[in-house]
Amino acid sequence: MSDFLIYEEEDGVVTLTMNRPEDRNALSEEPQMLELVHMCERLQRDKRVKVVILTGAGSAFSAGGNIKHMRDKKSFSAGSPMDIRDAYRAGIQKIPLALYELDVPTIAAVNGPAIGAGMDLSCMCDVRIASDKARFASSFVKLGIVPADGGAWLLSRTLGPAKALELMLTGETFGAQEALAMQLVTKVVPHESLMDEARALARAIAAHPPLTLRLTKRLLRESQQVSLSTSLEIAAAYQALAHYTADHDEAVAAFIEKRPPQFAGR
Repeated sequence: MSDFLIYEEEDGVVTLTMNRPEDRNALSEEPQMLELVHMCERLQRDKRVKVVILTGAGSAFSAGGNIKHMRDKKSFSAGSPMDIRDAYRAGIQKIPLALYELDVPTIAAVNGPAIGAGMDLSCMCDVRIASDKARFASSFVKLGIVPADGGAWLLSRTLGPAKALELMLTGETFGAQEALAMQLVTKVVPHESLMDEARALARAIAAHPPLTLRLTKRLLRESQQVSLSTSLEIAAAYQALAHYTADHDEAVAAFIEKRPPQFAGR
């Protein structure tokens, strides 16, 4: 582990804080990337976890890659074309796969600039809320490179192909209100209220049966890739699993008895 992430947990809500404020939480070293990957694996196994919030320490969410490394041909810029391709495969490309396969709902609390790979990292989360100090850019083209961390796939599904391509081809930086207008984020809040708002959203999600939360997220993920008939088949199978949980019985009983439910995660 690189100690890149600060882990905090309260009542099933996990907050992960990227803790390299001096580097603006840049994603430039393989140990940092693999720490994110291993954390996703840990969270997937921990059935107590209901929601995850991802944010950054200091003034930035994540400034993306390390431009000095690009200049000096270090880290992911080192070696032959084959070496560079393999470095991407073994490092940063593992993050979108890990977050995509994580059944726990994720919230990006974008506290400041989310640039390049930092913007793409926010898009790897299920929901994004932004501080009014947040800024975004898919800025790879300005450095003569492409979004090799999954950004093209993610952004086109978040904003639609035309808007995604516009952002990728111009590389322009835009603010939180523009991000809200294009539905990149669902909410913009005063900077000092960001984590309170993120935790309030997380608690609203975490109030529901944890197994059903995971099944619902997985159903949406799978449904994005398949036909309606296949999605219905998957939904029927997941519904059968949900009907067989103790939390479903508790939810129904609590509704009928007009009392708050007490979910056990089983």
